[in-house]
Amino acid sequence: MSLKALDGIFALLLGVLGLIPVLALAQAWPAKPIRMIVPFPPGGSVDTVARLIAPRMSESLGQSVVIDNRPGASSNIGMELAARSRGDGYTLLANTVPVVANPSLFPKLPFQPEKDFAPISLVVTGPVIILVHPSVPARNVKELIALAKAKPGALNYASAGAGTLPHLAAELLKYYTQTNITQVAYKGGGPALTAAISGEVEITVQTLVAGGGQISAGRLRALAVTSRKRLPQLPEVPTVAESGVPQYEFNTWVGVMAPASTPGAIIKLLNEHVVKAARAPEVNERVVREGAEIVASTPEAFRATIAVETALWAKVIKEMGIRAD
Repeated sequence: MSLKALDGIFALLLGVLGLIPVLALAQAWPAKPIRMIVPFPPGGSVDTVARLIAPRMSESLGQSVVIDNRPGASSNIGMELAARSRGDGYTLLANTVPVVANPSLFPKLPFQPEKDFAPISLVVTGPVIILVHPSVPARNVKELIALAKAKPGALNYASAGAGTLPHLAAELLKYYTQTNITQVAYKGGGPALTAAISGEVEITVQTLVAGGGQISAGRLRALAVTSRKRLPQLPEVPTVAESGVPQYEFNTWVGVMAPASTPGAIIKLLNEHVVKAARAPEVNERVVREGAEIVASTPEAFRATIAVETALWAKVIKEMGIRAD
């Protein structure tokens, strides 16, 4: 046998030996409870989805999946904690749009989501609703745009702070329509909603869960939903794209990730358990009732979504001069 052939066999053996610890870890996993970091307070959409799938994952894994709420700094505190954790399959992160927007909103982040996280599954996606106070004369998005262009800067929208879903959804509308609508930032979604109901501001962007009751009661008027298709719960409310802004689409989502160093074999197993939990009939029923839908994607599809949305928000945030403060 030639030396070249021996070298090839030796390299192959080294590769196989290198896989043994990874395969052994995957076979032994999970041997203890798994922590799922949620970088928001209890009760929000990310926390709700995490708490829906965690007990079902616990059942199928044979180990507890424990929610660890670590709110603060537009989810950066929880994200950094997850990014710095060991990639052994015992730390997960459930998060949403800050994964793709924060790298541009906070240029000095000590971590980079695209590099520091391994996507597991995009679990849920859903739109938000553009709402106005009844005193606003606009009956649809087209009329709202005309009103904003007639009085640049005079209209105000309530957000829950920089980098939050209402902020980003509204700024994306301003980006595509080249309108000047002023952000008024509140300390959370509740105060922002209250400000719109009282007429303190004219516009807000909310989920169906937060805004649905206000629409029914006539305290707020729904102009459009931000997805590509109408909500079954509000069939009479058009999409933004139908309302004269064809390129507009904004969906909130919840996905599960792990530290980037987590072995691929464990990521594959985690995906199987997350998908199984997300597709449980009772989970789907709750998610649909709240105006969203189950996706339960592959890791590869979730990675592609993150890449596309990171590039989009980098462009929008730069061109609009959006600041985190």
